[in-house]
Amino acid sequence: MSIRLACATFGISETCYRYQPLHGSENEEVMDWLLRLTDCHKRWRFGLCFLYLRNVKGFYWNHKRVYRIYRELELNLRIKPRKRLIRGKPDKLSVPKEPNETWSMDFMADQLSSGRSFRTFNVLDDYNREGLGIEVDVSLPSESYCQKLCMAAV
Repeated sequence: MSIRLACATFGISETCYRYQPLHGSENEEVMDWLLRLTDCHKRWRFGLCFLYLRNVKGFYWNHKRVYRIYRELELNLRIKPRKRLIRGKPDKLSVPKEPNETWSMDFMADQLSSGRSFRTFNVLDDYNREGLGIEVDVSLPSESYCQKLCMAAV
């Protein structure tokens, strides 16, 4: 079977079949430079490598070609390791020794079966986990309770 007939059968042009890249040795040089740069400078990604080759070394390679080679070498798949934060151990929770020493407050929200939402304001004694007060309403603005608590503390 001739090449012309095979290309026509598969729907590709003959020029595509016969294509030979012209810059094979130049691509090898780009590969060599990219591998050397990424070995020396582990944190450099494509942008810094390309700018270094263009501005410092004076190569005038097209950025699309350099990026294509960068991807062929699979340098774009490098994963930056996560920096782990070292955290100190938290302090133990203080346990109250008698009732009414410390209280806890919390707002909670829920919905009725009709779809209407409501909020609750709960105050608990930390010593015996007794509910000192629960206020339920459709609208409980937290600012007003903060103001009431500040006034009570003073």
